[in-house]
Amino acid sequence: MNYLDLFKLAVPEMVIVVTALVVLAVDVVTLRDLELRFRFIVAGMIACVGCVGATAWMLISHPSANLFGGMFVIDPTTQIVKIALLALTIFTILLSMDSDFTDHVGEYLALILLGAVGMMFLVSAEDIVMIFIALELTSLSLYILTAFNKRDIKSAEASLKYFLFGGMSAAFTLFGLSFIYGLSGTTNLPAIAAAMAGKGLDPLLVVAIVMVVIGFGFKIAAVPFHLWAPDAYQGAPTPSAAFIASGSKVASFFIFAKIMAVGFAGKEIEGSGAWHDYAAGWVPVVAIVAALSMVLGNLVAIVQTSVRRLIAYSAIAHAGYMLIAVLAHNRQSLVSLIYYAVTYGLTTVGAFGVVAVVERGTGGEKLSDFAGLSRRAPLVSFCMLIFMLSLAGIPPLAGFFGKFYVFSAAVNAGAPNLGLLWLVILAVAMSAVSLYYYLQVLKQIYVKDAADPAPLKTTVLTRVVLVLLAALVILFGCAPNLLLRWF
Repeated sequence: MNYLDLFKLAVPEMVIVVTALVVLAVDVVTLRDLELRFRFIVAGMIACVGCVGATAWMLISHPSANLFGGMFVIDPTTQIVKIALLALTIFTILLSMDSDFTDHVGEYLALILLGAVGMMFLVSAEDIVMIFIALELTSLSLYILTAFNKRDIKSAEASLKYFLFGGMSAAFTLFGLSFIYGLSGTTNLPAIAAAMAGKGLDPLLVVAIVMVVIGFGFKIAAVPFHLWAPDAYQGAPTPSAAFIASGSKVASFFIFAKIMAVGFAGKEIEGSGAWHDYAAGWVPVVAIVAALSMVLGNLVAIVQTSVRRLIAYSAIAHAGYMLIAVLAHNRQSLVSLIYYAVTYGLTTVGAFGVVAVVERGTGGEKLSDFAGLSRRAPLVSFCMLIFMLSLAGIPPLAGFFGKFYVFSAAVNAGAPNLGLLWLVILAVAMSAVSLYYYLQVLKQIYVKDAADPAPLKTTVLTRVVLVLLAALVILFGCAPNLLLRWF
């Protein structure tokens, strides 16, 4: 293969990189002395055009390739996940246009685009070296995005915690992957599975599995590796928090599922997490992490007074639900996981968009700041109603079908003895618990009276973006096949 063929396969990533450089150059050279909102709009529209162009290329071209031993893999599944990541990036950029937390517009938007590039390379990797490099590109962008509000000490504190935990998790991940390479003699995931076949659970392999789970447990904010998430969600600028909670989640879960299902394939390595039928392997380890995430995330969310922290603990609980799909590790579960992660990402971006509106109008994001929002901003309140009910899993919204598909995939994967049924029952019970704290937000919005009854000012762009996100949540819930047929 020559360099021209390689370039054609990597056009979407190249377009996003070039767009990031153009946004940075345009803002620094021509827009620096203009009004902040105008700069955000111009730079944001350039960034969105780049994302749309990369998406259009993937829709009209249907390449399939496996380059350099899994370093860069292109197939229909990875293309669809990349399109979803770019869609979440576009929504994040659109919600950023009303922000005023930084004067460094070009740098901020360029980092969002570079983070998206890291996620795109991540989902296309089937080689542990490329996986680690893409993870670090994504993580470095997110660390800086978290600290971008220099006027708020909480932003710096959140970024420092995120960076320290991220550095430790990167060390665990790197050590685990290096042990895997030492045991298998290869960095390609399918080749690793073939080399491990029939060798059983070597003690060094057990250490490697635990380290990889620890490393990716941080990326997906699963218990007990979740401590960074509440502070990062609360302290980061709202668009940054939305990007961390959506795009990062989609990419991290996709590659984690690929590593466990492809790289650690085989009954001897997988083990069993079935009730009263335990067998050592990575499945019971991930099952315990999933159970802890669902229980702690939902129970701690109940006592939160900050809506940002409530969403953070909700995200921890949702990580537990999505880990159930990783445990099932079959074709149905992969489709369910992608559907769940994408619709969850859309819902979370929308929820953070409403939080941004309330913060600009009241100066805070406590539950009490949402009091009477339905009378101050009826359209925004209705969108928040959709987002909260979807996160709770209420039909016919996308959140309900996401959980339904994941739970059914887990039950089918455990047939005929229904080995994962205990985890599904726990997930259903915790979903019922989650309804309580989501309704607490809606109670403030629709029942409580506002201290200031004056209408809340929102821009046309923000209202359009929130309505579009709410419409997608309803659409993918009422007609899930519109999304599922692509998978």
